[in-house]
Amino acid sequence: MISPSAASPWPAVLLILGAGVLSAFQVGKVPLALSTLQGELGLGLAAASWLISLFGVVGAAIGAPMGLVVDRVGARRLLVAGLLVQGLASLLGGLVASAPLLLVSRLVEGLGFLAVVVAAPALVVAVASPAQRDRAMALWATFMPVGLTAIMLAGPVLDRLGWAGLWRANAGLLLGYAVLAAWRVPALARRAEVRSVAADLSQTLAAPGPWLLGGLFGIFAGVFFAVFGFLPSLLGERLGVGTTAAGALTAVAVAASGVGNLACGQLLARGLEPLRILTAAFVVLALCSIGLFGRFLPAELAYGLCVVLAFFGGWIPVVLLDAAPRYAPRPDLVGATIGATVQGNNLGMILGPAAAGALASQLGWPAVSGLLVVFCGLALWLVRLLGRAHAER
Repeated sequence: MISPSAASPWPAVLLILGAGVLSAFQVGKVPLALSTLQGELGLGLAAASWLISLFGVVGAAIGAPMGLVVDRVGARRLLVAGLLVQGLASLLGGLVASAPLLLVSRLVEGLGFLAVVVAAPALVVAVASPAQRDRAMALWATFMPVGLTAIMLAGPVLDRLGWAGLWRANAGLLLGYAVLAAWRVPALARRAEVRSVAADLSQTLAAPGPWLLGGLFGIFAGVFFAVFGFLPSLLGERLGVGTTAAGALTAVAVAASGVGNLACGQLLARGLEPLRILTAAFVVLALCSIGLFGRFLPAELAYGLCVVLAFFGGWIPVVLLDAAPRYAPRPDLVGATIGATVQGNNLGMILGPAAAGALASQLGWPAVSGLLVVFCGLALWLVRLLGRAHAER
């Protein structure tokens, strides 16, 4: 069983991180292959955006209940099951050549992704001592930028195998890692007393903390995926570069988010106020969105703003995931609180790209900047409410 008193938590944290990185591949493979998918399947921009957004539908619906599953089936089992489900769904997607079936496979992939990203933080919290927890959670939060960066560099693989081959290759990686995780990831002790799922869920949803954390994560994800879901296509349009170059440029920008994750872990460990970190990050995201989607800046400078947006955006998930144990209504509802937070993230993954794609197709890319500024303004209001909720605890 996992014990925070173990000599070093880092081997276990890195192994858990690997599961997250491979899961993030499944998020990033669609933006990388978006132009190819549009051409081969005859999809418009608005329809193609649903290939990005539908991945998060399951998480948006059942994130908090999935968090309760951690206590009942065990975090390691849920992690392994999530990898298996993603692998089988990716294999299915790579064997079909129809848009409707590809969308169905994305829904199933989303279920597996949700299982991994809910189970993994519970494992990280359990394996790390309180003194190590900020840095361990910051390291876990890098799973998304590390995974997105790696998959965005897979342009040559896409050119050689095609999108279907890329899907099948991901299936092999996921299924192989599921075997490794089942063998090497340590088990998390389940609580002896199992209460009613309905009662636990009711208490979680009655508390303000999970709602506020989920709302903030949802806004962050909406902004992040509205930007990076379409960035390869946007770079190809504005800079006139091919798929491989656009993927590489996107990977560099996304990698800055991972640097931001680690930097935020250091800021938290040094005692910087989490709400101030959130406020600064959302302000920067709003300003960068204006410059990125507006046509008044040279394309090269707009790309630089992507890097800045990614770095400061990387602060946000670290603060929110680190805060989940403090805002849980009970210590044994941390899993449900993380699930609610992830549920907000998945809702943002749905609404952000879908809204941005629809707006861009009707009014052009500059209109997207106004949408993202509104999102960030709403986030600043939620940060104030989060501060009040903390003061009342």
